[in-house]
Amino acid sequence: MNIVDRIKKILLQPKMEWEIIAAETITTSELYRSYIMPLAAIGPVASIIGMSLIGISMPLTGTFRIPITSAIGSAVVQYVFGLIGVYILALIIDFLAPKFAGEKNVNQAFKLAAYSYTAGWLSGIFVVIPTLSILMISGLYSLYLLYTGIPILMKTPKEKSLGYTVAVVVAAIIIFMIIGWVSRVFISYPTPHMYMPR
Repeated sequence: MNIVDRIKKILLQPKMEWEIIAAETITTSELYRSYIMPLAAIGPVASIIGMSLIGISMPLTGTFRIPITSAIGSAVVQYVFGLIGVYILALIIDFLAPKFAGEKNVNQAFKLAAYSYTAGWLSGIFVVIPTLSILMISGLYSLYLLYTGIPILMKTPKEKSLGYTVAVVVAAIIIFMIIGWVSRVFISYPTPHMYMPR
């Protein structure tokens, strides 16, 4: 299946698509190459454009731009850690499965981690225009994707799916907060003398 079809189907008819995904055989490297790497690049590329080329408007001070080298450095770190984060999240999903009466299966856990994050990756496009970055909240739809995928891929009883989802989400928040913090180390935030009026 091509990436555009998979994105449309996982977003618009997730329960049906999870059944198809559960039956698929795909290696971790294939999933990275064909799906994760292209989608995970959306946010970092958008952040370079938004922070360095378009700029960030600040009330009373005007518009400033992050130096391109800092933006690229931050984006590369964010991208690499994002790729690592998916793998760690898959391991956590697999580890937690028996605690919620599910079946351990690292391949299914990896597919669940990858495909459930689709909405989160797509929402990264809003960083292109920094004032629209609040719209990244649409990425929360990934929580619903995770919730609908857990009983199908990890064979967890439906009544335990919510608790499992919450446990995975807490782990994901911690992982991606660390990624965000580390990537920000590479950004030089402007001081008033760096102000560049439009």
